Amino acid sequence: MPSYSGVWNLVSVYQAVAQGNWTNPPTPIGLFGGGATTVFSSAIDYITISTTGNALDFGNLVSTLADCAACASNTRSLWGGGRTASSTYVNTIEYISFSSGSTAFDFGDLTVVRGFPAACSSSTRGVWAAGYLGTASDLSNVIDYITIATTGNATDFGDTAILGGYSSGFAGATRGVFYLGLTSGPTPTNVINYITIASTGNAIDFGDSVQARYVSGGAANSTRGLVGGGTTGTRVNTIDYVTIATAGNATDFGDLSAARDYLSSCASSTRSVFGGGAAPLAVNIIEYVTIATTGNATDFGDLTAATSDLSACSNSHGGL
Repeated sequence: MPSYSGVWNLVSVYQAVAQGNWTNPPTPIGLFGGGATTVFSSAIDYITISTTGNALDFGNLVSTLADCAACASNTRSLWGGGRTASSTYVNTIEYISFSSGSTAFDFGDLTVVRGFPAACSSSTRGVWAAGYLGTASDLSNVIDYITIATTGNATDFGDTAILGGYSSGFAGATRGVFYLGLTSGPTPTNVINYITIASTGNAIDFGDSVQARYVSGGAANSTRGLVGGGTTGTRVNTIDYVTIATAGNATDFGDLSAARDYLSSCASSTRSVFGGGAAPLAVNIIEYVTIATTGNATDFGDLTAATSDLSACSNSHGGL
């Protein structure tokens, strides 16, 4: 069995993934999974965040699924909630190991059937918050969590401060942060909440985002959380950021290359990477920013297919 501990040959990596024997995955690795291409997809792509280039095939979700939310430890990625091709909303959680690109496995169930929740994680817990319950103006304030190393159903964590859905989430060393997206009305909201991941309880007000918007992509390192794109009713290219350890309003960071929504994002300790989305048709764009600075996004490469309504996570984000 080959070992991949030095310079990575992408052809060899691809072959190893296809064979299910990828024993030493590169760090940091980002995964983009599910979503809608011309049809709903179960595909999971991967990128090595510290380089640039096109995404490669990693494996598949159990189901063809869009509008779910992903989070991860440094060994497992988890995908919770979402919508099937028949527009049925689900509460399923699936997982796949970063060390073996193959087909995901059933993990358990969220406490509530929902799509478009926000997700975040530490090295031990995955957390999902808010979400769309499947009928007009029907949004949730439920937060629940799982222990990543074991399988089983989610447990109630608490509630967000307001109803929310079409939301974005990310984590720092101890806090999970949720841009709540859409609220009752339905109307876009600028409300940001946070939790302490290691405890349970209701979310607390963090501050306000630069714009009231939803279906954005969020990711973080241990210091800063970034959210990009989305819609206010009109698609935007805005990226803003917060300092996770200090509650307060978000600050403008820069812009994506084009306005798009229904995108997703993952991060390493240095980069935040935004992939896919709709503008208005699905796109395969991947671009990145350097988290420690501010400025506009730079081209990274392409997903394997133009995809919107997808979810992303990494094995080196701010919660790890």
